[in-house]
Amino acid sequence: MLKIDMNKGVVALESPEGEQQFGIGTPEAFKLISQAWLRSGWDNKYVYSFSWMGRPVIQLPEDMLRIQELIYRIRPDVVVETGIAHGGSLIFYAGLMEAMGHGRVVGVDIEIRSHNRQAIEAHEMYKRIEMVEGSSVDPAVVASVQALIRPGEKVLVILDSNHTRAHVLAELRAYADMVAVDSYIVACDGIMQDVVGGERTKPEWITDNPQFAVQDFLAERKDFVLEEPAFPFNEGRITERVTYWPNAYLRRLG
Repeated sequence: MLKIDMNKGVVALESPEGEQQFGIGTPEAFKLISQAWLRSGWDNKYVYSFSWMGRPVIQLPEDMLRIQELIYRIRPDVVVETGIAHGGSLIFYAGLMEAMGHGRVVGVDIEIRSHNRQAIEAHEMYKRIEMVEGSSVDPAVVASVQALIRPGEKVLVILDSNHTRAHVLAELRAYADMVAVDSYIVACDGIMQDVVGGERTKPEWITDNPQFAVQDFLAERKDFVLEEPAFPFNEGRITERVTYWPNAYLRRLG
């Protein structure tokens, strides 16, 4: 049980081993409050309340800001994203490319609904977007994505489609070789295992989720490492992100 006393500035965690208390301004308290906030946000569908340049974007704003930091540092030639939905993420990444004056985005989805396709194609950022329709793990689709990448281009991959353990593992295997050395492949929405018991969840999410797919993949590939990108600016005491993407960032080694 978590108790927050705003008057005393104390966060208390009760467990079978007893009670631990932390000052509300400590990193430990921030982590506990953030976990509660993430669960509450999940049940309230908070992540479904945002848009980017007119298109719905089903992402936590902090995750968007953090991936922006990484993209600006790496400056990839191509961002490949599996999972298009309404296209907000594609527009976001394309907008970053436009601001940097460099790069483009390739989006993959098993079904690009006609109204979403029309809206994306009519958007001013579409000039930096290419879309491929089909299952992200279909070898023909993977080959189509690969054909859009020119020799020597630096690629960053973001996996945000079907989040089952088997599918994410298949995506990691399919797209890993596209990733440039010191770039990343990012397996989104590992929060699934932390919200089991909440609304719209399933008991099997405890292990059937992207975090376990990442573990499986790392057991196979020694040229990738689980590495959270560093904070480029942090004058506070925060050591962990508030994220839907825990243990998501895999950097390719040389």
